[in-house]
Amino acid sequence: RNSLFVSTVTTAISIVVSSLAGYSLSRLHYPGRDFFSSAIFFIYLIPGMMTLIPLYVFLSRLGLLNTLYSLILAYLAGSIPFAVWTLKGYFTTIPTEMEDAALVDGCTRLQALYKVILPLAAPGIVACAIFAFTLSWNEYLLAMLFINSREMWTLPVGLAGLVYGDVFLWGEIMIGAFLMSLPVLVLYVLAQRFVVAGLTAGAVKG
Repeated sequence: RNSLFVSTVTTAISIVVSSLAGYSLSRLHYPGRDFFSSAIFFIYLIPGMMTLIPLYVFLSRLGLLNTLYSLILAYLAGSIPFAVWTLKGYFTTIPTEMEDAALVDGCTRLQALYKVILPLAAPGIVACAIFAFTLSWNEYLLAMLFINSREMWTLPVGLAGLVYGDVFLWGEIMIGAFLMSLPVLVLYVLAQRFVVAGLTAGAVKG
């Protein structure tokens, strides 16, 4: 239940924020756009280990430690930069003439985004959603550091709890790991063609 809640909320917020940010960086012209684009790219390049202490201090001051919301915020910090950069490249490959035609027909900018751009960008959006879900579903280190109570454990931490000192409950650990991998496996099987198309989007211009 904890893993499903954290992964679902993280994925939903990540896709909404990243879609709007990626669209803004690829379509709109305003001062500082190039700076924000470069900043997001460099944030994505920062190793996750370097953010552990700042994240812990930040969440501690907010009073969110030992809550599932601390994990959601931490996972968003990892998934949003990747998703924004990926969707920015995908939106760039969509011809602007299609959006211009929608605006001429009376659509607002948001309506054109919702009715024209997002359906065409479905492969990239699905790929980013699966990335965000997988990141949240499988993450162990942050969940172990930020969550103290057993009731708040996610699946990776729960599996690690099957190790008692030097006693490894291999049967329970293996079946637990297999069952834990099933949701992600099903997602990849169902959306395989979207993942391939989304991850290669923007690789070649023109």
